[in-house]
Amino acid sequence: MEGPGRAVVAGGAAADVRPPREGEADTGPYQGYVYAYPHKTAYRPLEPRPPLAEVWADEPLHSLFLYLHIPFCEMRCGFCNLFTRTGAPEELVAAYLDALERQATAVRDALDGPRFAAAAVGGGTPTYLSAAELTRMFDLTERVMGTDLRAVPMSVETSPATATADRLAVLAERGTTRISIGVQSFVDAEARAAVRPQRRQEVEAALDRIRAAGFDTLNIDLIYGIDGQTGETWRHSLDAALVWKPEELYLYPLYVRPLTGLAKRARDWDDHRLTLYRQGRDHLLAAGYEQVSMRMFRLPGRQSPAEYTCQSDGMVGLGCGARSYTSGLHYSYEYAVAAGRVRAIVDEYVRLAAGEFAVANVGFRLDEEERRRRHLIQSLLQAGGLDPVLYRDRFGAGPEEHFGDDLERLADRGWLERDAPPPGGGDPRPGWLRLTAEGLAHSDAVGPALFSGRVRTLMASYEER
Repeated sequence: MEGPGRAVVAGGAAADVRPPREGEADTGPYQGYVYAYPHKTAYRPLEPRPPLAEVWADEPLHSLFLYLHIPFCEMRCGFCNLFTRTGAPEELVAAYLDALERQATAVRDALDGPRFAAAAVGGGTPTYLSAAELTRMFDLTERVMGTDLRAVPMSVETSPATATADRLAVLAERGTTRISIGVQSFVDAEARAAVRPQRRQEVEAALDRIRAAGFDTLNIDLIYGIDGQTGETWRHSLDAALVWKPEELYLYPLYVRPLTGLAKRARDWDDHRLTLYRQGRDHLLAAGYEQVSMRMFRLPGRQSPAEYTCQSDGMVGLGCGARSYTSGLHYSYEYAVAAGRVRAIVDEYVRLAAGEFAVANVGFRLDEEERRRRHLIQSLLQAGGLDPVLYRDRFGAGPEEHFGDDLERLADRGWLERDAPPPGGGDPRPGWLRLTAEGLAHSDAVGPALFSGRVRTLMASYEER
């Protein structure tokens, strides 16, 4: 993932949940978006449920990421399998914020003086909340968690329909430094094909309001591989996005996902998506952007000032769809995609008593091998690659000693460069590992191919719901 999710949190075109298979780097370039390892479909109920005070007892708390999850949207896009529900009435939103406050209180009591280096609000669509509801969300978070969100980099996700002037004013006043908007396509017919009914006029009005609000960073999400999309229309969307000079752009391949509308129209269009990816990559590089990962492109000099390091630092998640990370345990609540089950989980969350938030419910325990794999995957899927010195300092040996066979297979395919130059150029560094341009293009096969057997087995036995 790009941080604890995307650039900062999971979103955009959500991750495929089909379990990877051994050797699946040979079965196609689009196996799954590895925004986190392990995927939530590898989580299982924890018995007994460990108290959060024990889970966090020996963890460093000086540089954490704070993530707030709002599981509401105005509509369900055809490509989406995020944990979200549509049409939430005002009373449900109020009950959700009540529960969020109870959870925040329990988490605060379990952690001894946490310090947050960055924050994000995702979903769902956080700006589904009204301006008053957003204000309440920020108030309770700062009051309970004892943190000033204006003092750290903070990202918030929005949509064209909900990026209203009053909501954006709240986000700006409360310290939002990055706003991410899911446009997907500037071609109205393509938006409809992706079951994202919106008009370009609405999108550009939202972008105009975002720019007027003065956020430091604007990110625009675009999707390639939509039914009817051509190289010409893809170029049209890219150029339309560049008019706004966004500091970041994310280019997502369309996935056919289990339990979503577009899954009924599955077909093999890998070559088409790869062609569009390369076209989009080359177009943005020519426009002066740098590539950070397969999906992420940014203007040079726009690196986040956050101290958070996704390979090693912890994350505190608040909300029923949020996950939390410690070095030994990743945990969350039950995961679902189907609308009925998501509604049931949200309804259960808002009724939980305060004491229920003091324990971890569903999760995955990471042993030393899984921690090494997480570091390997999250480093290799970034354009900068893996620093062997940092890896050795953390794990006592080099990545070649732990994953020699895996790395050899990637190198044999021409997807991995050994002794590569570090980010920013310079002389090659002994042991520095970095995906080649073609390896980066196949990130959605590289990541799943590096999953452990244990994670594969758990994902394979997960019942989609």
